[in-house]
Amino acid sequence: MSYLISPTTNAKFIFNLKAENHEVILTSQVYEQNQSALAGITSVQLNGPHAENFEHKVSTAGEPYFVLKAQNGEVIGKSQMYASEAAAQVGMASVQTNAPSAAIATV
Repeated sequence: MSYLISPTTNAKFIFNLKAENHEVILTSQVYEQNQSALAGITSVQLNGPHAENFEHKVSTAGEPYFVLKAQNGEVIGKSQMYASEAAAQVGMASVQTNAPSAAIATV
C-alpha cells in the first residue's frame, strides 16, 4: 500500500491510500497545503488501526462505504463505494492493517 499526495485543480492537496493493485481505498479531505496533507496521513497512520474510528455508511445509491475519523470525530478520509458490505469490511481491514506502514509518495 502507499499514500499518494496530489495537487487539486485549485492548487490545494489531497491524498489517496492505494492498495497494491493501485485501487484507491481511502481518499482524504482537501488540504490547503502539502504539509497539511502530510499531517492528515499521520492521522490516518495513528487512527487507522483502530476499528472504533471507522463508521459504516450507505450512499444514496445504496452502495456501502466507510469513513475514517480522528479521535476528535473529524473525518480524515472516505472510502470508495463498494458492491457489498462484505467488500467494504475487507477495505476497512486493509486500512487497519496497512495504514501505519504504507509508503508516502507525491505527484
